[in-house]
Amino acid sequence: MYSKSLVRCNSPVNETSKAVIRRMHDPAFALTYFAGDGIDIGSGHDALGNYCEFFPRMISCRDWDVIHGDAQGLPGVANNSFDFVHSSHCLEHLLDPWRALDRWLEVLKPGGHLVCIVPDEDLYEQGVWPSQFNSDHKCTFTIYKSASWSPVSVNIVDLLSRDTISIQSITLLHVTTRGLAQGFDQTQTAIGECAIEFVVRKEK
Repeated sequence: MYSKSLVRCNSPVNETSKAVIRRMHDPAFALTYFAGDGIDIGSGHDALGNYCEFFPRMISCRDWDVIHGDAQGLPGVANNSFDFVHSSHCLEHLLDPWRALDRWLEVLKPGGHLVCIVPDEDLYEQGVWPSQFNSDHKCTFTIYKSASWSPVSVNIVDLLSRDTISIQSITLLHVTTRGLAQGFDQTQTAIGECAIEFVVRKEK
């Protein structure tokens, strides 16, 4: 669930908008991942549905944000009800990302895709915990490390190690990370992502 202290003014800036341009160069998003009816968990003001014209196989994309209820439990949302699930910079705000991912996969139909972006702990948090850029962050994420400087680090590879899904991609979004001063939140710029994007397919 979200904490009551969640404030969007410190959140990364328009991360879904940044991702749209990048995703337009990968036909899998338009043809496969964002096909049918979906839900955007933690949509905020920068909802995926705002960009449906770039994903012609998208029929609808339901917004889900703080006003709709607990993002970890998705109360009232039926199992196997969406063709795709999207979430950008929400999972790090939840108390239990493992249980959240379990629930997000429950509402996804078999054969559907989950597309999720989380901040990379090195690019975004920059070795500092608690987060110097967003005090509501509950955990940090890395693709895989045997050991991390973060006491609340989550390995994406471990998080996705379950027999109900197949991993389509895990991508470190570092191309727009610039050589700026340590302690500067690069997601506040127009291009900085500083994140990890993973895509999985629900098999059963």
